[in-house]
Amino acid sequence: MNLASNSLKYGLQILIPLCLGGIILWWMYRDFDFSSAWEVMQSEMTWSWMLLSLIFGIMSHVIRGIRWKLTLAPLQEYPKTGNCIYAIFFSYAANLIIPRVGEVSRCGVLSKYDGTSFSKSLGTVVTERLIDMVCVLVLTGLAILLSAKTFSSFFDKTGTNLSSWEELLTSFNFWIIVLCTIGVCILVYFMLRRLSFFGKLKHAIKNVWEGILSLRRVRHFPLFIVYTIGIWLCYFLQFYVAMFCFPFTENLNVIAALLMFVVGSIAVVVPTPNGAGPWHFAIITMLTLFGVDRADAGIFALITHGIQTFLLILLGIYAMVVLPFSNNNNKTKAL
Repeated sequence: MNLASNSLKYGLQILIPLCLGGIILWWMYRDFDFSSAWEVMQSEMTWSWMLLSLIFGIMSHVIRGIRWKLTLAPLQEYPKTGNCIYAIFFSYAANLIIPRVGEVSRCGVLSKYDGTSFSKSLGTVVTERLIDMVCVLVLTGLAILLSAKTFSSFFDKTGTNLSSWEELLTSFNFWIIVLCTIGVCILVYFMLRRLSFFGKLKHAIKNVWEGILSLRRVRHFPLFIVYTIGIWLCYFLQFYVAMFCFPFTENLNVIAALLMFVVGSIAVVVPTPNGAGPWHFAIITMLTLFGVDRADAGIFALITHGIQTFLLILLGIYAMVVLPFSNNNNKTKAL
């Protein structure tokens, strides 16, 4: 009975995000000509810019891995730098299967190959996510200051302007946002359920808490700040540079890119594989506000997200292959 219950729980954790993302993608692309996207990839797209975009994406993961090692040091945990980076690669690929499971799986990678305390490393991941939230809030505030009118237009277009309840309740875009909110609530529920396991073990709770507070004892805090800025700068450049791949987005300025990046970063909080669905919805809506044809906006979102997702899969496979070999010496010494 317990086995069946666990199978159902994990099945729902995979099925619900897929269904949520699938419904939103279906709505956004219900009248879309997919052959046009293929034509753009063959004849109009500048692949050198996309390659540079992907390099920035890889750099963001590498810097995150290096920063993670920095936060583990105050806890007397010293994993190999390579293992930290490969664990990040693996975690993003794992998130494509079950959203947010990567945060747990990367702790398992360090526990397996470096003997790092699982609960302590999990605490540092919680701290990371809080810092990411602060970064998004700061960027959101900056974007609003730079272009408040565009944000207002976005709320109007998505049906979230409260001045008209009738229009609000009949807007499908509004109901997409409602579905996304429900998805976030489900994510929080499963995370709390997962963390409730540690509530049974006082020692584990203490270790998690130590991990959360590890930031206070980071020896090179200025370096931690530099790494954090580097991570988010790479995230932004990955998105911004991708805009130069297409003739219909290459002329948009950096402010427009920042606005879309912020809205997209908020959208990926919704627990779907790599933000599929909510991210497309946010980016397509924003691009149309900046005068890009809706079909072209759909092409940009579809190709950019698809290639970035493929990169995560490749990095995850690479990490799975390299980790056992790069740690083979440790096993040999143990024997």
